Amino acid sequence: MSATLARTGIRASGNRLGLPAELWNSTFLRACRGESVERTPVWLMRQAGRYMQHYRGIRSASSFLALCKRPELCAEVALYARAWLGVDAAIVFSDILVILEALGLPLEFAEGDGPRLPKPIASLAHVDALADPVQAAADLTYVYEAVQLTVAGSPRAIPCIGFCGGPFTLASYAIEGGGSRQFARTKAFMYRERAAWDRLMRVLVDTLIIYLGRQVAAGASCIQVFESWAGALTREDFSEFVAPHLTRLLAGVPEGVPSIAFGAGASHLTDLIASCGADVIGIDSAGDLAAAFALRGARGENLSVQGNLDPCLLLAPRDRLLAGADRVLAAVASRPGHIFNLGHGVFKETDPDQAKALVEHVHAASARVR
Repeated sequence: MSATLARTGIRASGNRLGLPAELWNSTFLRACRGESVERTPVWLMRQAGRYMQHYRGIRSASSFLALCKRPELCAEVALYARAWLGVDAAIVFSDILVILEALGLPLEFAEGDGPRLPKPIASLAHVDALADPVQAAADLTYVYEAVQLTVAGSPRAIPCIGFCGGPFTLASYAIEGGGSRQFARTKAFMYRERAAWDRLMRVLVDTLIIYLGRQVAAGASCIQVFESWAGALTREDFSEFVAPHLTRLLAGVPEGVPSIAFGAGASHLTDLIASCGADVIGIDSAGDLAAAFALRGARGENLSVQGNLDPCLLLAPRDRLLAGADRVLAAVASRPGHIFNLGHGVFKETDPDQAKALVEHVHAASARVR
């Protein structure tokens, strides 16, 4: 059963979580539901991170993974970035890979080299040795506490976004032992070890459904699934090896909670990702916003769109940055159901004042055209 059939849908389900009126009627959640808003809501992927001096100060006394396990510091980082930028949503500060550590895969973050998993998955036996999904999700209490503290410290009209990695992205990290450009090991495993692949995806999705449910119970009022590496797949491979699992994951998001599905470099998969049942489709910088909105007809208008300014423009002169934002708004043409974001995360080289100016400009420019 598709996720669109399995879930009632956020437009029909109403305020099942009993959110405060200010939060339910926030511009961000209304845009997720495809409703008209007085100005376009904005948030930025990696809006809390290395480009901010505040974050670097906290990070200087702790490893990245240790920071992720300190809920009070995670909340401080998330709340500071949200307030300083003036964005319309906070996002819990964590990492998509903590789920793999909870499943029993050792995880390291080497300075300058990114994440490493020194015991990668290479066989069905390795998959079968993973932790029980219920126990793995239970071991991530520090994430749920970070959500609670972020919600508690936010204004009542500011949603907190919970998140997870998509099943293909997490499987890729687990099999490659880290990041990859070609995903050769992952694809070979996918093609040659079909039983092990399907078993791995089932374990991941079972764990993620519990994990996301616990984030929502802690106060998250929206969920983003970062299927970051799906763009490495052909349409045929995505349809066969990933779509059924992503569909099941999105169907498992608690009723009434909007879900966002995002894939980097995945513009050739936009319609396929949208068909997996997310309420909002995240578009990267190479994607076509107008084409994404055109998918609404196939979904019975049940689709909002997020994106898609090139994050490199934050490194450009201010006038070029703001002109780029105007082009994104023009492509949307004041359609309801748009959330302004970058086509990927904020670069560490970004001047924070550029990001702040972008948010202010989008708010002002989108309010003028309504």
